[in-house]
Amino acid sequence: MESKQPLLSGIFYHIYNRGNGGGDIFFEEKNYAYFLHLWDKHVEPIAETFAYCLMKNHFHVLIRIREEVVIHERMIAKNSKLNLTYFCSQQLSNFFNSYAKGVNKAYHLTGSLFESRFERKTIKNKRYLLNLITYIHQNPQKHGFADDFRFYPHSSYQSHLSEKQSKLMRATVHQLFGSKEDFLKQQESKPFKNSEFEELVVEKIVG
Repeated sequence: MESKQPLLSGIFYHIYNRGNGGGDIFFEEKNYAYFLHLWDKHVEPIAETFAYCLMKNHFHVLIRIREEVVIHERMIAKNSKLNLTYFCSQQLSNFFNSYAKGVNKAYHLTGSLFESRFERKTIKNKRYLLNLITYIHQNPQKHGFADDFRFYPHSSYQSHLSEKQSKLMRATVHQLFGSKEDFLKQQESKPFKNSEFEELVVEKIVG
């Protein structure tokens, strides 16, 4: 299965999941900040983040696993004896476990917060990559969490427009589209229909 493929250095992945039974994973504003704080702690050291969108009951993130030398340095710092691909998967698992435990404790919840272990899908070509970035940013409007995705506060869209310092791979994303102006034009294009983007195989997960 795709979700069990190893995370390989230099490869782009679409990471996504939803709440158990379609339930919420974010209950109030501070949860979104907590999610990103833990992401920075556990995932940022082994992966670059290109786009994300956090919604009440599910999320999407586009990452690229860092170069092997960078990950090996992290492994040495943590005194890890795991192989590189398993170490990367373990970092993501640690992130999701930390978030779930924190939320469950804060709201006195029991059982699994997430429906399953995190899903991953390999990005196979540039067209797919560019369409995915647009899909991620348009997602809150698609699912009714915002009237206009451009003003949704819990995605990377606004950060891509900002000049503030960020770990988000902003300049690289703009270059992939050709320019910042081309990036904006694509993001504001007509939203994808399910049939136009069914190759992502995400509607069965978050629909």
